[in-house]
Amino acid sequence: MTPRFRLFLPALLVLLLVMGGEALARDMATDPERLLPVELATVGVDAGSGTPIALLRHPASGEVVPIVIGTDQARAILLAMHDITLSRPQTHDLMIDLLEQMDARLERVIIDGLENGTYLGWLEVRIAGETEPRLIDTRPSDGLALAVRSGAAIHVAPEILEADVAFDYTPPGEDEVVTALGITVVEARNDLREALQLPDESGVLVSRAAGLAAAAGLTHGALILKVNGRTPTTPMDFLEAISATPEGEPAEIRYWLDGETRSITLPTDVPEIEESDDALTV
Repeated sequence: MTPRFRLFLPALLVLLLVMGGEALARDMATDPERLLPVELATVGVDAGSGTPIALLRHPASGEVVPIVIGTDQARAILLAMHDITLSRPQTHDLMIDLLEQMDARLERVIIDGLENGTYLGWLEVRIAGETEPRLIDTRPSDGLALAVRSGAAIHVAPEILEADVAFDYTPPGEDEVVTALGITVVEARNDLREALQLPDESGVLVSRAAGLAAAAGLTHGALILKVNGRTPTTPMDFLEAISATPEGEPAEIRYWLDGETRSITLPTDVPEIEESDDALTV
């Protein structure tokens, strides 16, 4: 990137924040009151088309739906979910840094419509001193990459959940990572088991915990043994077990940590969006 282009990026963000959504002439494709909260569960590939997809989980119903995203955005989301920091900031890291330096905050990413196979989205940005947030038109894939870095909420139009898009999810290589209820899990590989002195039991490894899960005592390095009595052996097993929790009932999670087996219950009807510094580094 040339020095001139580096200077252009902050200027562009300033212009967008000053002009808000007026610079991009389109109306929200749905009534904002109809938006539903979801959480970003994971990123992978649709085996049928080879297209990168993000899976969004609707907490109330447990339904998981795909959103088609770009290859660069998929990589950016996975880096953030794995808590990998590169030597130099990538574009989405830079955008978050710029918002912070300008005393602005990304509050919400909105996916408000699907037109002719293209998903539509907004960034809802709160600027210090202003009573109303500003809306900036965005590709949903970029919005998701920003949300996973900032802890911003993700809301979608009901039509997104009802689109009934067929997909055949394939994990992104061996480093599959899944988030549900504020709990990010990875495969409990042998090297991680040895490094963390985990017991010889089946389960998935917690790499990060946030929100109610962290408040209940779940932390990085924990081995989740059971979800509602079911043993998750892969991150997707964990997601499916959480999603299978009956609507309105809490999820029961049994895990091993520091030589003890413990249990917690977490509500499944509210997505966990809070940031946490509780990340696993091995």
